[in-house]
Amino acid sequence: MTEAFANIFKQMMEQGQQMARAFTPGLEGVDVKAFEKLFPAMPKELLEAFFGKTFNPEGLDARTRFLVTIAALTVLGPVGEPQVRLTVQNALAAGATKREVAEVIWQMSMFGGLPATQKALEIAQTVFAETEEKAP
Repeated sequence: MTEAFANIFKQMMEQGQQMARAFTPGLEGVDVKAFEKLFPAMPKELLEAFFGKTFNPEGLDARTRFLVTIAALTVLGPVGEPQVRLTVQNALAAGATKREVAEVIWQMSMFGGLPATQKALEIAQTVFAETEEKAP
């Protein structure tokens, strides 16, 4: 590994850890260093695109990133069910409203179709209900 690539890799891991802490405070105790073994085969350009140039402190806030992710996962349909559930939970924790989550999902109906939209809405409604049950 060249020194330049090692520096990019180090920066990517630090940014990834900062994002993980910001997105999911519950991951505080998780050893994210274990993920480093997955990345050595990734090309430098891909690492830069994912973390060096795309994710930056001046860019999108966590709430917006989660809403964008919900949109992408909605289009995947039922295959993305676990990811939709987790992302809706994290979006709400990051300050998104239930209405915003629902609007993002509905917006994707023309791209992913009604079955994918319906599935994502069912998942979101389940998360909403669970969130209300936990509220004091």
